[in-house]
Amino acid sequence: MIHRSIRLIAALVLAAFCTTVAPAPSLAAPASASHGNWNAAVVQGTDGTFTLGNPRAKVKLTEYVSYTCPHCAHFHKEAEPLLRLSYVPQGKVAVTVSQVVRNPIDLTIAMLTSCGDPKTFFTRHNGFMASQDRWLAKYDSFTEAQTARWTSGPVPTRLRAIASDFDFYAIMARWSYSRAQVDRCLADPAVLKRVTAQTEASSAKGVDSTPSFAIGGDVLVGTHDWKTLAAQIDARL
Repeated sequence: MIHRSIRLIAALVLAAFCTTVAPAPSLAAPASASHGNWNAAVVQGTDGTFTLGNPRAKVKLTEYVSYTCPHCAHFHKEAEPLLRLSYVPQGKVAVTVSQVVRNPIDLTIAMLTSCGDPKTFFTRHNGFMASQDRWLAKYDSFTEAQTARWTSGPVPTRLRAIASDFDFYAIMARWSYSRAQVDRCLADPAVLKRVTAQTEASSAKGVDSTPSFAIGGDVLVGTHDWKTLAAQIDARL
């Protein structure tokens, strides 16, 4: 569930970073994609969300997800093959990922997946989701002294501590990110602004749990798994 105090948390995090932030970029141009190969089309919105697929798809799906949510990882493993192999490449469905930050670990990963080439966002997003069971399992081995570092001091320092404890530097290295590049991602105030804004926007829409979904901008009540969602997608095609 999303914490009720998320707006306050977001405000405090932003204030801890700096008093001004760089403006969000305009929509990035989608990668070139031929009809029937919409898996190559990725657009980043000014709100920081990322959309995969045909911008004129009949069904525009939004996924509200957090990286430490086990149900989100389960949904991802069930839905991703079908979305990638059927709905999206055929141009029937466009998928937008809206990140929901529930804790400092979510924030760290959201900063990393959102940093860099927008066209490769889904590579990073899918990688963290698919490996959640491995990196999240490390949590039980951490000492109180380790976790205390996640909530004290400058925000970039906190996020670097989390990235180090969970071996996120090694994960990012798979996609050719150096340690210095990762550190720059974790200290980017413009990315932070977009990530926290997504969480605030989802809360304003009434999203109170993850994963949640919207089609055409309307949040689907009582829909939190692939079986239920797939039926609603099919009904609209």
